[in-house]
Amino acid sequence: MQQQYADGELLVTIHNHVAHLTLNRPAQLNALSLDMVKTMIALFTAWASDDNIKAVVLRGSGEKAFCAGGDIRALSDSVSSGGTQHCDFFDSEYTLDYQLHRFVKPVISLLDGIVMGGGTGISQGSGFRIVGPNTRMAMPETGIGLFPDVGGSYFLSRANSPLGLYLGLTGHAIKAADALYMGLADRYLSSDAISEMFARLDRLLWTRAPGQDVARLIDALASTPEDAPPLLALKETIARHFSLERQVSEILTSLDAERRADRVDWARSTAALLRKRSPTMLEVTLQEIKRGATMSLADCFRMELGMVYHCFEHGDLMEGIRAVIIDKDNKPRWKPATLEELQPETVAAFFAPRWQADSHPLRDLERRFG
Repeated sequence: MQQQYADGELLVTIHNHVAHLTLNRPAQLNALSLDMVKTMIALFTAWASDDNIKAVVLRGSGEKAFCAGGDIRALSDSVSSGGTQHCDFFDSEYTLDYQLHRFVKPVISLLDGIVMGGGTGISQGSGFRIVGPNTRMAMPETGIGLFPDVGGSYFLSRANSPLGLYLGLTGHAIKAADALYMGLADRYLSSDAISEMFARLDRLLWTRAPGQDVARLIDALASTPEDAPPLLALKETIARHFSLERQVSEILTSLDAERRADRVDWARSTAALLRKRSPTMLEVTLQEIKRGATMSLADCFRMELGMVYHCFEHGDLMEGIRAVIIDKDNKPRWKPATLEELQPETVAAFFAPRWQADSHPLRDLERRFG
């Protein structure tokens, strides 16, 4: 029997000891609302101690998307009205993301569709990140005056170096083969194999090792994407230009100086893309990924929460939302408009401590979830 939660934005069915959780906002590409996030925290908390639940499947409703991120328009409305929903959302979202990284039972995230921002956050902690022929994954936050959050400082800094920095700065969308190559996915399943996975889950004979049971099932169905990962061919070129030891302005200078005939067009288009992003958030993103490389997962989330609060104060985020999502003129007026005008203290302010350790909204992550 199907159960509805969060006013129907979450659907749950339980078959053969598997909780199937569906994000049910297909018209919004399953973007996360605050009610969805809070309800998911409660559901996963209950399932962690429910002996009847051996595993969880997380998927999106409709054919287009797993999850395209958070409900940015609702967050913008909260800020404009002087509300606190935007703060509550990120407090809860990061709590959920961390909870999923530490969840004690196998979670299968079916990422056969659009996976962006918050969708990446709720799936990266899954033990089984399944991509398919329709996967389109991206962290496009710099294009709206934000940074790759939801744990991006952790998983992008640990992805196939230096490709994590490249994806974080540019917001470049990747398909299944690149997601596997980057270490952002675990297995590829064809459309037929995905259907077969659900059929086999319904009749799986569980042992005392559910994680191994799921792994054997998925491995028996997994295959290799037809196309080679495009980033594999570009890795040497990306490594020459993108480095955590450079400033973003130096990366742009390097791209502008590219002279290899088979890479000039790529370098020019990449540089042009970066110049459309928020200059402030480009440099903040570089610093975020650099810092995150040596931080624990919980500390990454705590750092990002302070950063995202500052984004709402800085101005580029609200301007990016206006330009890309509300007015859709795609002409954001960033402040400052260029990297040359960006001051070091502006970037440093994003990382300044906002709370004492014992009053941080995410202070109890380890105690609650391990």
